[in-house]
Amino acid sequence: MTEIVLAVEHLRKTYGTVEAVAGLDFTVRRGETVALLGGNGAGKTTAMSMILGVVIPTAGRIRLFGEDMTRDRKRALPRMNFSSPYVDLPHRLTVRQNLDVYARLYGIAHPARRVREISAAFDLDALLDRPTGRLSAGQKTRVSLAKAMLNRPELLLLDEPTASLDPDTGDRLRGLLERFRDLSGAAILLASHNMGEVERLAHRVLMMRTGRVVDDGTPAELLTRYGRASLEDVFLDVARSPEMQPVEGA
Repeated sequence: MTEIVLAVEHLRKTYGTVEAVAGLDFTVRRGETVALLGGNGAGKTTAMSMILGVVIPTAGRIRLFGEDMTRDRKRALPRMNFSSPYVDLPHRLTVRQNLDVYARLYGIAHPARRVREISAAFDLDALLDRPTGRLSAGQKTRVSLAKAMLNRPELLLLDEPTASLDPDTGDRLRGLLERFRDLSGAAILLASHNMGEVERLAHRVLMMRTGRVVDDGTPAELLTRYGRASLEDVFLDVARSPEMQPVEGA
């Protein structure tokens, strides 16, 4: 079988009496895109933050490329990256400077060349010498995605990756992500409220509610299971239904 890139086992996070993530179990394999789908407060961002290592789990285990994140985080992190429109890059630096700084932090051998390549791929050439803080929300989203692709990650974590983008730009960037995944074999973990995006990109969808996975399947399987024509309708069914039981071993 295809190599497991990410394994999340019995993952929990509590804040006082609030259980933000409640026993999460799932895997992501090489070349696979798995989407976390749920409403605000479902635990998607908290789960991603624990995978990145910026939030410490209350319990459970995270394995990246077979490495236990509690012991071998430094070996796993260079092989992954993350993008979110809600995490700002330094505003005073130009786009070129930001990309160059991150390329060097990632240990890329020829940073200037890689910045040129990624700028062309994301149509950023006209923005390179502009301060990042003066960009529109959509432009900042493109720069954040470009930053996340600099090191050619084997695991890419995406939180609302095309938020603030117009439909044409969003469509082109989804195509770029598909090509990157298919050519490189990278695994992608995606959190998005854009149902069309999830249907297009995801091989599997984990339906989350109150910190738990309450259903799991391909987009087609979920549509059939709920008798719905769109993932948005499935999402609404899950969000509005009485308390659902978590599924095991997603």
